[in-house]
Amino acid sequence: MKVNIIGAGLAGCEAAWQLAENGINVHLYEKKKIQKNEIQTLETFAELVCSNTFRSLSTQNAVGILKKELELLNSFILDCAFKTQIPSDDALAVDRTAFSNLVDERIRNHKNIKVFEEEFLNLNTQEIILIASGPLCSKEFKIELEKLLGKQKLFYLDASAPIIEKESIDFSKVYYKSRYKNDNSYICIPLNEQQFDIFHNKLINAKTVELKDFEQEIFFRGCQPIEQLAKTSKKILLKSAMSPNGLEDIHGFKPYSAVQLRRDDAMDNLYNMVGFQTNIAWKEQKEIFSTLPGLEKAVFRRFGVMHKNSFINSPKILNNKLQMMRKKNIFFAGQITGVEGYIESFASGLVASRGIISFINESKFIPFPEDTVLGSLINYITNSNHKKLKPMKSNMGLIKVDPTLSFSSKEEKYFYIYKNSLDKIKDFI
Repeated sequence: MKVNIIGAGLAGCEAAWQLAENGINVHLYEKKKIQKNEIQTLETFAELVCSNTFRSLSTQNAVGILKKELELLNSFILDCAFKTQIPSDDALAVDRTAFSNLVDERIRNHKNIKVFEEEFLNLNTQEIILIASGPLCSKEFKIELEKLLGKQKLFYLDASAPIIEKESIDFSKVYYKSRYKNDNSYICIPLNEQQFDIFHNKLINAKTVELKDFEQEIFFRGCQPIEQLAKTSKKILLKSAMSPNGLEDIHGFKPYSAVQLRRDDAMDNLYNMVGFQTNIAWKEQKEIFSTLPGLEKAVFRRFGVMHKNSFINSPKILNNKLQMMRKKNIFFAGQITGVEGYIESFASGLVASRGIISFINESKFIPFPEDTVLGSLINYITNSNHKKLKPMKSNMGLIKVDPTLSFSSKEEKYFYIYKNSLDKIKDFI
């Protein structure tokens, strides 16, 4: 039996590995060597774009619990992430290039995986297909997707943050400080109230790149551009990307506001601006961000960009196997299903691989429990009660908890969710 997988991103590679490890032959199609999309730069698989972090490791939040679940489920991508991990406070951050190289090498060398450096466009075949093309598929593939789905597709706007060369930072004006650990994985840029007000004014008046082909601006809440947050209010900036909380200097002085730079590579040469996704014109990005203390002579390795992410209306199209309800040989995984975030993307690839295995074996599919983070996320994107699907990261609000239980604190409730979730995943396995 053979499975065709379209796209060698996080979801596609996770699914390919899981299927191959179960003795299924995989044909993996990836066209980036012949045609990259607007944000790809590497030649290798599983390229990370918006960030180099897989977010928090803390089991007091959903994404930290999800990592624990995926460890128990032998996630391939998570294993590669831990093997290329770099210091990043309480987050799982990786060296982007080393991570992508490792995924690429292991996938290409698996005896049950054959890689095709071309685009797969025949969605009318009766062969098994997993569409993990990501949210930035080609025009040609979109045409085929529209034929398959009709008018059920949706989109939202996503953005990525600038990356700066460490050597160009003036360290007489900044200092190392992480919010949760005493390490050197973050650089803190302190601002007083006057500096913050001036910077805020520049953000709200900045020239942005015109979004010519969009009917309307639909921003995903978790990746709103910094200028959009600034236009909303000063308060929201001070509570999010520019919060000073936990960023006191060595003398205990707390700035009015702060900007964090997070280490982006294993060699400690590059840092990205945390929470500074943006659609500001590149020339103005250089001018505005260089007014921050310590960045007057900053060398930007990459400026922030905005792109259109497409996703399907999964509740009307997919069942909990991530299988099309009206075309059973086709499955979906990754951000195109409406999950948002790196962890969530490859987690959906793992779920889709289980769905494909049950389809091939003609066996009953056992859904992931709804009181786990993974199960709650899949339930969210395939729940037919949604009037309109919105992209969603894993979060505690999605997880089913026995309403008869009572908790003395949020921490106690979250610990219960963590313990219960892992118990349920162990039972599931």
